[in-house]
Amino acid sequence: MFTGIIEEVGQLADIKRGSQSAVLHIRCQKVLEGTKVGDSIAVNGVCLTVTSMDGQGYTADVMAETLNRSSLGNLVRGSRVNLERAMPADGRFGGHIVAGHIDGTGTITDIFRDETAVWYRISAEPGVLRYIVEKGSITIDGISLTVAQVTGQDFSVSIIPHTQTNTALADRKAGDIVNLETDIIGKYVEKLLTPEESGKKSGLTAEFLAEHGFL
Repeated sequence: MFTGIIEEVGQLADIKRGSQSAVLHIRCQKVLEGTKVGDSIAVNGVCLTVTSMDGQGYTADVMAETLNRSSLGNLVRGSRVNLERAMPADGRFGGHIVAGHIDGTGTITDIFRDETAVWYRISAEPGVLRYIVEKGSITIDGISLTVAQVTGQDFSVSIIPHTQTNTALADRKAGDIVNLETDIIGKYVEKLLTPEESGKKSGLTAEFLAEHGFL
């Protein structure tokens, strides 16, 4: 489990591509502290297992499924990546609950500044947008952010310049693909409200929630 608070921006030192998979060699320092082979580190929001380490970085294998469903397949040597170690049991939540299993990708359609913030507008598929709500949480390339606006085609986030400067978002431009993970709570609620998919009937219904003041 992760929190969406980026610990370090690493750099892709090398990528070895197979016919359906890849091995990433990521140059970094901070996330190596206390890390051992077999631990999990989120790379641009994707949970990957550390397979080897040296004094300057680590390697991680990327399966075909992960390459197909994320933006990791677009990385090239020298790409900067957002890194976060799995949260320790006694750690603090600075963001929100992040699984490191992305729901899909989005495309940055616009980046603009106002007086105190940087805005990113991102288009996404309906299957992803359905779980994105205004003032809710969204993970973009591993970064926990608050949704500012949502439409039927896209959503927007407003971030402080510090967040842009200290993450790989500083490298993004209009047209770039980003990894998206929606708030896991919404997906669980939907599952509970649609028990027919599992063939079981549940007492948790919209009427029950409304009756008890939850809707």
